[in-house]
Amino acid sequence: MPDPAPAPTVRCTVLPAAARDPDGWLEREVEIRRSRFLTYLGRVEDEAQAREMIAVLRRRHHDARHVCSAFVLGPARDRMRSSDDGEPAGTAGVPMLESLVQRETAPGRTDLTDVCAVVVRWFGGIKLGAGGLVRAYSDSVSGALDAAPLRTRSRLALLAVEAPHTDAGRWENELRAAGVSVLEASYGAAAVRLTVGVPDTEEARAAFAARLADVTAGAGHAERIGEDWVDHE
Repeated sequence: MPDPAPAPTVRCTVLPAAARDPDGWLEREVEIRRSRFLTYLGRVEDEAQAREMIAVLRRRHHDARHVCSAFVLGPARDRMRSSDDGEPAGTAGVPMLESLVQRETAPGRTDLTDVCAVVVRWFGGIKLGAGGLVRAYSDSVSGALDAAPLRTRSRLALLAVEAPHTDAGRWENELRAAGVSVLEASYGAAAVRLTVGVPDTEEARAAFAARLADVTAGAGHAERIGEDWVDHE
């Protein structure tokens, strides 16, 4: 009998939205045996953004010996890449990636994603050896994460409710009063479409269905039309 499909990811941890912008990238610098290690952390949505961040930092620090990188993408963390950029194989990119993937964002939770780490190294004249490089790159990323403000990101189910024009205002007001997030009211010729966002869990969807039935006396029905992700402080 085949294994059951994994449950869809409905929550992950990310850097704050400001870290999408170069001015908001998080920085931390350390010196290890005369070599400088400058770490950047940025929030990225896809591989193109991650590679652009790496390219920007390579241009900015064109005098550095190495610009090593690692990134993790997607709510399920199903896209990962790393680069040693000239350091001995396996001594930079992989340790950096492991620091991202193994980061515990809450007790028992390792779900950090949509993050790119870049470590710029200026060689100080003293060789660190393979073990020393692994520790230096791993600790550089871990230290930067220690100081990083993190956000929980959760998935919303987007649901559409068709309301008669005569009832739409009352339905919307009562749903809002019940704590439902009404994202949009679109007025058409025959009806008003209310778009609501509900945490995408079975419990939350069931609770919304019960509220909707109560507010509309059973006349309102919700249709799933998509999903979205939102950050929480």
